Amino acid sequence: MKKTRDIITIGFALFAMFFGAGNLLLPPYIGVQIADHVWITIFAFGLTGILLPFLGILSVVNSGESFQDLGDRFHPWIAPVLGSIIMLCIGPLIAIPRTAATTFEVGILPSFPEAKPIWTSVGFFAITWLLTISPSKVVDIIGNILTPALLVLLVGLIGIGIIHPIADYQAAKLSVSESFNLGFLEGYQTLDVLASVIFAGIIIAASKAKGYQSLKSKNQVVIAAGLLAAACLFIIYGGLIYLGARSGVDDIGIKRSELLILISHALMGKYGMLAIGLSIALACLTTAIALVSAVGSFFSKLTHNKLSYKLLVTICCLVSLLLSITGVDNIIAVAYPILSFVYPIVITLVLYSVIFGSIIKNKSPYIAAIIASTAIATLGLLKQFGFLNEGAISNLNHIPLFESDLGWVIPSFVAFIVVTFMTVFYKNKAAA
Repeated sequence: MKKTRDIITIGFALFAMFFGAGNLLLPPYIGVQIADHVWITIFAFGLTGILLPFLGILSVVNSGESFQDLGDRFHPWIAPVLGSIIMLCIGPLIAIPRTAATTFEVGILPSFPEAKPIWTSVGFFAITWLLTISPSKVVDIIGNILTPALLVLLVGLIGIGIIHPIADYQAAKLSVSESFNLGFLEGYQTLDVLASVIFAGIIIAASKAKGYQSLKSKNQVVIAAGLLAAACLFIIYGGLIYLGARSGVDDIGIKRSELLILISHALMGKYGMLAIGLSIALACLTTAIALVSAVGSFFSKLTHNKLSYKLLVTICCLVSLLLSITGVDNIIAVAYPILSFVYPIVITLVLYSVIFGSIIKNKSPYIAAIIASTAIATLGLLKQFGFLNEGAISNLNHIPLFESDLGWVIPSFVAFIVVTFMTVFYKNKAAA
């Protein structure tokens, strides 16, 4: 009984950590663009927004108790360098500011049109700072209090939308393959794969604090909690994509926050506005608490406590406050090029660790795969920022999936296989 209760608490906490501002705004906007290609898009979004984050947790569990342990399996520089990039992305540069900006645009602005974003951000980050300054309470605060309320509100909204759809599907703007590609790449914007390798350490620490000290019991609780969080994410993501597809909106220029407001008002009237505002506040607050805590803990350990946890939490809240007033759409627009560079590297690390980690112990193939992904991701970044001419882009488009921003997939696999065979060959040759 205690174990089940702990799994539910930790699983809800993990769901709430993942489910923040982008997760609430992205699916309905995807739905507007895909017409009746709902299931293929839910599947694609689920790959990068649900399955890969779960595998991210699994990769850390299989490696030890933190992202440091995962990085150390392959190279001592991976954890500090890649970890710092990840923490800045899921922290004060993208994810945390987006939580406050979303709270303002969806939760505050519709009811108070004259409100200024700066005051919402000040209040938001004051609460976040107070609830984050004592990290030992983070998981219980999120799992026991905030998440159940969030789930009830969102499931209620989705349930009404399924029983009483707002409109029929709009004419298809994208093909099936384009809908899949959209769902897959938009999953990057959730930031959940990046967050998963960091959140895993928080969840593992929480399971140990609840008395699960042995490797077997600890892993059972963490994996079960991860599956519960994944199930909740699938229900909410799928429901929100469906609501967007049946919203009757065909203007893809609509702001994401405006779309969510329109849907909630159409389904639940003024009560829907209040419900979605409360949902936004809960989703964003729970995510901000988890992220600020993770940022403070990571950089405190990285600097060997030369920078204290409380100081880093304070700095993170202040930087996030300043960036949050630029608005959700601006933050998302700036985030995409950065995420299209970081995501392939992290996905490569996670996938190859989970799939091949127990079979291939040599570090060289993993390093080769990561280098290949990094090289292709760098070329993609140069393309997005306009540093490549048309001739160079035309040549790069010969790389499979490069035009779809997935050009790293094949090269990383080829590099992994080639280096694996090379290491086996030279090992056998040396033995002979």
